[in-house]
Amino acid sequence: MWYQTELTLPEFRRGFHLITDRVREALPQLEEVEIGLLHVHIMHTSASLTINENADPDVQTDLEMAMNKIAREDFPYVHTVEGSDDMPAHVKAALIGSSLTVPVREGKLLLGTWQGIYLCEHRNHGGKRRLILTLQGASEI
Repeated sequence: MWYQTELTLPEFRRGFHLITDRVREALPQLEEVEIGLLHVHIMHTSASLTINENADPDVQTDLEMAMNKIAREDFPYVHTVEGSDDMPAHVKAALIGSSLTVPVREGKLLLGTWQGIYLCEHRNHGGKRRLILTLQGASEI
């Protein structure tokens, strides 16, 4: 079986935001899947997705700080027409990535004990973000 839906996230401030529960809530069909895969894709070039530590909020702060050091706003970028935070956002999104695949078993995402799905918002005012969630799997094995 295959399911696909679009999840529109509200505007988030710049930073790393746990969205695991929002992804689960958008896919009630997840409960029907005995074994499968969930593919999550973000439809934007200035935000990204990652799986990382979901317990200590200091991780979110440190990830944002590290990415800001890697892709600084004061670098002499050529593409500047959309603001000083735009090109660094593209660099961060290229480094982190636009999609994830998560295994599914017995209706649950097989994330590690301390793992969660993050929206990585790289713009100061990125707006709403659209995700495509594609679930494939079997209801019995």
